[in-house]
Amino acid sequence: MTMRQKMQILEDAGYWYSFERELYINRSERKAFSVEFIEDSSEEQLRAALATPAPLAGDWDFKFNTAPSPSVKRQLVAILS
Repeated sequence: MTMRQKMQILEDAGYWYSFERELYINRSERKAFSVEFIEDSSEEQLRAALATPAPLAGDWDFKFNTAPSPSVKRQLVAILS
């Protein structure tokens, strides 16, 4: 599956691309996907990540190859919330 096809899956699910953060973001689901995660994931992995329930209120689910540090996560949550 091409990157363009993966991006289309995310866009169809209500995600938009932030050039500044290099993330696909869905504020109502409180999820964000890094470009690297998308590139390295199969279609099945991507769809499974999309299907996981939204996190508890106030928290975000970040899909990165390497989890962001707590300080980076706090910064992202503050920016995205």
